[in-house]
Amino acid sequence: MAIEKRAFGRTGHMSSAVIFGAAALWDTDIGTAERVLDLLFEHEVNHIDVAPGYGTAELRVGEWMSRHRKDFFLATKTKERSYRQAKEQFHQSLERLKTDKVDLIQLHSLTHPDEWDQALGPGGALEALVEARDQGLAKYIGVTGHGWTAAAMHQRSLAKFDFDSILLPWNWVAANHPTYPAEFEKVISCCTEQNVAVQTIKAIARGPWGAGVSRNQTTWYQALEKEEDINNSVSWVLSDPRIFLNSVGDIALLPLVLQAASQPKDCPDREEMVKIGNNTGLASIFGI
Repeated sequence: MAIEKRAFGRTGHMSSAVIFGAAALWDTDIGTAERVLDLLFEHEVNHIDVAPGYGTAELRVGEWMSRHRKDFFLATKTKERSYRQAKEQFHQSLERLKTDKVDLIQLHSLTHPDEWDQALGPGGALEALVEARDQGLAKYIGVTGHGWTAAAMHQRSLAKFDFDSILLPWNWVAANHPTYPAEFEKVISCCTEQNVAVQTIKAIARGPWGAGVSRNQTTWYQALEKEEDINNSVSWVLSDPRIFLNSVGDIALLPLVLQAASQPKDCPDREEMVKIGNNTGLASIFGI
């Protein structure tokens, strides 16, 4: 079953509600990467998000993308904060991705105030992204963020520049944080008014890796593993038609996420979501 398509903000592109997060290709060989990327066609995923900091991901996407470029909305990022360094990194990304242009270039993980001042100030990275757009090397410009300050910082970014997309964390745990949900709703409402696309990450995150826990996944966070929990978490996020879900940085869990999105259920009720919290030990932390 195909994953639902949604309008990606003002871009005019109908993107799959699940965007492939290519961080999953961090340390993969060509054969493995191509098998993972071919899986996207089975679920009609037509949007790929990658970054130069994701190990071998840009190289693997580029090797495969050279045959499929017309079929995908392609996004990458830069974590550099100066004009010169961001420009250099972006052109390196074009070479690695084997393309002459991308659909979206994003300021990556822009949540620290000092970095924000530099990137959006004179001689900052944003100037390089605007230049790339003006030269036809990128169609749109976005900004991404991690952590509990992401929503608030994105509000600040949108007030400074007319970004075409944002990316930030959202899941059941985040929705029960003491302060984050209110800031999240503020920035989503702002994006809805301005027709800015909203990408979310960490839909199936349990939380950070605990001390002494054996890491059996390649994600930065500890992810849910049970199929029922993943189905409910994915359905819960996608029940909000205003947002997109970026997949997962573990190729073993990716099929479960794509399957859940391909066979969506009604938004799980609170009792079902609380059950996930009870199963993972998160309920007591967040009072749910």
